[in-house]
Amino acid sequence: MAKYFKIALSILMISAIIISCKKDSPVDEDGLLITFRQECFVSNFELLGADFVSVRSKTAVIDTVAQTIDVEVLFGTDLKNVYPQFTLATDCKLDPKITGKTDLSNLANPKVYTVVSGNRKIRKAYKLNIKYQ
Repeated sequence: MAKYFKIALSILMISAIIISCKKDSPVDEDGLLITFRQECFVSNFELLGADFVSVRSKTAVIDTVAQTIDVEVLFGTDLKNVYPQFTLATDCKLDPKITGKTDLSNLANPKVYTVVSGNRKIRKAYKLNIKYQ
């Protein structure tokens, strides 16, 4: 009887370990939750200077069909030290990640940011076009 009890207890413990190791919610390489959302777009864009004040001269124009962001900045803005800020659809993420100051001074070659959907299956590249006022 004790032999069967030990076997049953062993099976129960192994089952508990396997179940506890199973992830309930999948996460990506950044530790962000992967969801079922397929929406993938930029809804707002802000560009801050080194003093964390907006350098835009007017609201950015975001075209979700052409996947472009057109922003006009104040004359004399140092585009080597700016902080771009994106507002994305729910559960989306941005690639490349913005981790600090960004150099956007090469106006001839606009920077491209990719928005990745919540389910990580849809990727849309947005071209950031900047011009001076």
